[in-house]
Amino acid sequence: MTPLRQRMIEDLQLRGLSERTQEMYVRAVRQLAEHDHTSPERITEEELRDYFLYVKHVKHYSRSASTIALCGITFFYEHTLKREWTTLTFVRPPQEHKLPVILSIDAVRMILQRVRLPRSRVCLSTIYACGLRLQEGTHLQVPDIDSARMVVHVRYGQGAKDRSVPLPQQTLTSLRAYWKTHCHPVWLFPAPGRGGIGMATASTPMPRNSVQDAFRAALKASGIQKRASVHTLRHSSATHLLEAGVHLRLIQEYLGHNSPTTTALSTHLTITAEAMARQALTEFVANL
Repeated sequence: MTPLRQRMIEDLQLRGLSERTQEMYVRAVRQLAEHDHTSPERITEEELRDYFLYVKHVKHYSRSASTIALCGITFFYEHTLKREWTTLTFVRPPQEHKLPVILSIDAVRMILQRVRLPRSRVCLSTIYACGLRLQEGTHLQVPDIDSARMVVHVRYGQGAKDRSVPLPQQTLTSLRAYWKTHCHPVWLFPAPGRGGIGMATASTPMPRNSVQDAFRAALKASGIQKRASVHTLRHSSATHLLEAGVHLRLIQEYLGHNSPTTTALSTHLTITAEAMARQALTEFVANL
């Protein structure tokens, strides 16, 4: 690791940014350096401008990817190198107005049934049941499970915020059964060693990309033609709660959102809700 990268990581740590955010910001700067084939401290403002044009017109970054690139690079130049460049003040990610992909309850069941490895299947099932982000699911620890109160304590969520979410009995049963296969003292989903052994002494949780790969394979095997990802399980969980009559404000607490607007954007009314709406409208019109 270069001294410059180490200093950036230390600066990120001093600002109290999460480990995941640190990884994404460092990756953004590394990608910039790889594109220009030079150390980022030697890149000029004109070259930086050209890079953001490349990201926009050639790579076609999504809004989220563009935002991560901008925030990571801005942090590096403003806080690590102490440079304030005009280019960084007017670069703006493209506006997007996309509805989230939502899976029906039956579709979620079909996909989870096709996850081959038990560790991935239990992790993905927990992510859906508790509305977790991917890293929140893979980083669950044994003390996070409160079986007396039937809640999961999510530690260090986005924005370094803790929260508690309901724990279904079936999910608790699955977690207990899977934990007994490795009995790790800390991690519920420890990283497997070569051949899937050595989990009882693993020093890190299961890698995120293995869970993502497992989901993609199960989605393909299910034959469901949707551009879904692991995060789709979180959106779907929130939508299913909304359809079941759970108040939006409560769902907001479960998801760990600061604003109910964010929660509303994370949900999308599916066939069940639309059918209810059509029925209500039919009744309204009939009474005119």
